[in-house]
Amino acid sequence: MAYDDYTRPAASPGNRADAGDTATLNTLIGTLIDSIDGYRKAATDTQNPRFAEMFNARAQERQQVLPKLQAAVARMGGNPEDDGTTAGAVHRGWLSLKEAVLGRDDEAIVKEVERGEDYLKEKFEAALRHKDLPAEGRAAVEEAWTSVRAGHDEMSALKHAID
Repeated sequence: MAYDDYTRPAASPGNRADAGDTATLNTLIGTLIDSIDGYRKAATDTQNPRFAEMFNARAQERQQVLPKLQAAVARMGGNPEDDGTTAGAVHRGWLSLKEAVLGRDDEAIVKEVERGEDYLKEKFEAALRHKDLPAEGRAAVEEAWTSVRAGHDEMSALKHAID
């Protein structure tokens, strides 16, 4: 698995296996933080109260999963990520610019949320394919995967319902 450039190194860089394992989890943490921020922004930007409620619920659910991944990184000897990714911040900035020029459009917001869910889902699937991930890390990833898969499926269904 290729690691994103924002991933922080593990606390013990001499141990390559640990560094790779914590880097894998930190990649997920950073991307999950992007997801939380994206859902909050989408909830603020949408004109549809039902969508806002859905987005806020997803952000809250992801916020509850996040500390478990961070705790797993810490127990594995790493430095848990506590910030989103640069790519996520750039994406949100682009959306803000696009909104300023074109206005807010619920269909476009849902499509962007679903696109973010596709990206997050791929990151988690790649981590789950990582066969040597320690049991503690795998357990945290699998628990978070439940939220990621449900969010992806819900946003995909929403996108297809409004297409």
